[in-house]
Amino acid sequence: MPVEVEIARSVTPELLDAVHRLIPQLSKSAPPVTSDELAEIVVGPATIFFVARVDGAIAGCLTLAVFRLPTGVRAWIEDVVVDEAARGHGVGAALNEAAIASAAERGARTVDLTSRPSREAANRLYQRLGFVPRETNVYRYGG
Repeated sequence: MPVEVEIARSVTPELLDAVHRLIPQLSKSAPPVTSDELAEIVVGPATIFFVARVDGAIAGCLTLAVFRLPTGVRAWIEDVVVDEAARGHGVGAALNEAAIASAAERGARTVDLTSRPSREAANRLYQRLGFVPRETNVYRYGG
């Protein structure tokens, strides 16, 4: 199953439909993103929105945030989701590899992400790709 990864350059009905299908597979509580909200991600200066296609259809997506801080350029991978029907076929790996390469091109020396422990397959993938757990506390303010 060949996987093609591309960067979304505009919001199309196909892209919006795919996001509406994929995001609930990641988060049941996330409200559906609007076309305008998705456009903020797609054209935003600090975010790159990757989509993976299998047989021409969108089978996954990933958001990469890249931003400069006083300590250097940072990159975070967020909201990685692969359609249930396409899992286990390299879609997640292809998305992450594209994001890692893009982060490096933009000057990031490291790429961070978080993943719930219950997402066992995702955690195995991240470790296979070279991500290592960090000794840190993740805090969240607000709900």
